[in-house]
Amino acid sequence: MMHYQIDQPDPYCKGRIGLLTTGHAVIETPTFMPVGSLGPVKGLESDDLQKLGFRLILNNAYHLFLRPGHKRIAEFGGLHAFTGWPGAILTDSGGFQIFSLAKLCEITDDGVTFQSHIDGSTHFITPEKAIEIEESLGADIIMVLDQCVALPADGQLIQDSVRRTRLWAERCQAARRRTDQALFGIVQGGLDADVRVASARELVALGLEGYAIGGLSVGEEKADLHAMLDVTVPELPEKKPRYLMGVGHPEDLVEGVARGIDLFDCVVPSRHGRTGSLFTTSGRVVIKQAQYADDERPIDSDCGCPVCGRYSRAYLHHLFLVKEMLGARLNTIHNLWYFSDLMRRIREALVEKRFAAFRDEFYHDRHRQDEPSGPTNDEREPYPQFHGSCRT
Repeated sequence: MMHYQIDQPDPYCKGRIGLLTTGHAVIETPTFMPVGSLGPVKGLESDDLQKLGFRLILNNAYHLFLRPGHKRIAEFGGLHAFTGWPGAILTDSGGFQIFSLAKLCEITDDGVTFQSHIDGSTHFITPEKAIEIEESLGADIIMVLDQCVALPADGQLIQDSVRRTRLWAERCQAARRRTDQALFGIVQGGLDADVRVASARELVALGLEGYAIGGLSVGEEKADLHAMLDVTVPELPEKKPRYLMGVGHPEDLVEGVARGIDLFDCVVPSRHGRTGSLFTTSGRVVIKQAQYADDERPIDSDCGCPVCGRYSRAYLHHLFLVKEMLGARLNTIHNLWYFSDLMRRIREALVEKRFAAFRDEFYHDRHRQDEPSGPTNDEREPYPQFHGSCRT
């Protein structure tokens, strides 16, 4: 069963540090979860992820339900045995994928009827079925089935989705049979602050093991995302994990931690790696650009990853242009190293009570390159809910 030990060492910051203990790993938080929708993080082995410092990854129940099937995975002993990953696993119930990928989606209080985006086959998922799937997969942390809506959305649709998400959370909780998995609720509510608060309070009343904030990073402005975090996070229990779903650009991690988020996941580092966009301490390098054809430097001279220690920008540029699969793998390793190291530096700054100074340095360093990678210091928001100074 999951255990969470939490501490807030910097009295001037909302960020927390903690130890999240599951049956398979002890995870230092705040942390980022690489996404392996179909099992693996594309192009990487389990050993790669461990060497990069990750102890918790995300797999997706929707994709694994369709292929190869939760029952088949259960026959192999669950996801850990099937994939060879020894660390902890969180499975998303598939609510977001059902509503974003399915060719046809009909929603009632009973459940969701949808057509597979792969072959058009029709399936019916209830909250009870979602729990059956996730228990068969055997992840350490499982998510309730929720209804995610596209933004902007009609107010009534948002109200209906929140009511249904709470109803489904209750049914998911009642359907549980395993005692070795932690069940997280998912707060919805679009961009309506009052509805978000109501959703959070209703789910907290269920006494689940953790809480996620869903339905964001779907095209809204950063200021709107931050505003929803500012009203939602204070409603979540202090001593339980807080998970921001599907949000994962570097600045999102910094701003999320500043508002009290503990867990993040996103396909950004792996997908950007496959498309040749590489994260560095001073911004992004788009490796396909001609300017890197004769560049002898590593991706990032400040990076300690095995890719930067061995390969030049010119070589990675070549691999990308000839569509060599090694290029995608090396790019992904570098990006995930960057994300792992960013979270390590965030935790260190929290422990040393200098998160505000770290945040300022983060934005300053990201603009040392000509290529823009985010808001300038003058454009970004002031430090959220900050009182006093945590500069050393």
